[in-house]
Amino acid sequence: MAGCPAVLCGDCREIAAAHGPYDLIIAGPPYCITTLCWDRRVEGRHALAAALLKPVGSLWVFGSLRYLLADAGRFEAVGLRYAQDIVWRKANGTGFAADRFKRVHEIIVQYYRHDALWRDVYNDVQRVPATTRNKSVQLRRARTKHTGSIGGGAYHDDGTRIMKSVIEINSVRSGLHRTEKPVALLAILMRTSCPTGGLVGDFFAGSGAAGEAAALTGRRYVGCEVDPLMAAKARARLNALHNRPS
Repeated sequence: MAGCPAVLCGDCREIAAAHGPYDLIIAGPPYCITTLCWDRRVEGRHALAAALLKPVGSLWVFGSLRYLLADAGRFEAVGLRYAQDIVWRKANGTGFAADRFKRVHEIIVQYYRHDALWRDVYNDVQRVPATTRNKSVQLRRARTKHTGSIGGGAYHDDGTRIMKSVIEINSVRSGLHRTEKPVALLAILMRTSCPTGGLVGDFFAGSGAAGEAAALTGRRYVGCEVDPLMAAKARARLNALHNRPS
């Protein structure tokens, strides 16, 4: 387990720069989809991420489609390029209105620096155990052997497949924070986009779930949380994890 993750109390726009640059930035900002007082846009976070991301680093942003579409131009304006998106299917879901489909998913989008080449960005594609046989192997076995100058190829099924872009993990119930993300989901993002021992920056630390994921996957972590009470709870959570007997 990596050293105890740090949770700083304050606005990420004021305190994150002193601890970067970051291999990976995680951002779960307010989505601006309700009238609640805390659900308000955080201006300037796009430029902050672009400035603090390492040349081969990634930014993963949680959001609703409505919010991410509204923000698309802001990412482009600061030099961040879209890489891919995944869907987190919550299974148990959440709902804010009774007159619409029950919302059981969130979108997570990956960005990287516009001056970087995708092939140079750290990207460890995650794999999962296979549930079916590899069809390409079966097809190759069914073909007759090539009789020309092209040599025969060897195909080996290692029993794994590339992880699919829809990931089903239950949302956190009765957590420390109202929008707490599952540690297992955050760990997938870290293994994919941050090298072991690399530095994860969390602009909206909340309960410290990303700090726990970083510690469990061997990454370093700096989180920023503007709410003093929540920052204290996150620190207590991560200190307890760090001091747990191995």
